[in-house]
Amino acid sequence: MRKLIILGLLAATVAPSVASAQSYGEARRSERNLREEQRELRQAQRYGDRRDVREERRDVRDARQEAREDWRDYRRNHRDVYRGGNWRAPFRYNQWNVGVQLRPAYYNSRYYIADPYRYRLPRPGVNQRWVRHYNDVLLVNVRNGRVIQVHRGFFW
Repeated sequence: MRKLIILGLLAATVAPSVASAQSYGEARRSERNLREEQRELRQAQRYGDRRDVREERRDVRDARQEAREDWRDYRRNHRDVYRGGNWRAPFRYNQWNVGVQLRPAYYNSRYYIADPYRYRLPRPGVNQRWVRHYNDVLLVNVRNGRVIQVHRGFFW
């Protein structure tokens, strides 16, 4: 009886780690699938007819939706990574939109996200940085201060 209880406790502690690893693997596979579908869409646009392009667009849309759902599942299972903590800036919160030009005080190196891969954010381009603004994440062009992309409520 004692062995059964110990085995049950071990199974209960191991199962969540296996499920989260599976979720991470699913998210990676769905991102890879999305890239393949986008590649096939480009091929259809070059060499295919309208029907091929329409089908590939539908496939890309489905793959994008699946990747988004897998990312949400990953985020839900790894809440500790996305925990916001008590983060305050010396300025008040503003809800920024794409295309707005920020002052340098809002996107200086103090607010850069040093490791965007930890949060599964896409790699920023040249002269671009992911910046944290309270619980939001902004992709900012650091040369002119323009906001390129916004993720609201990114941190819990």
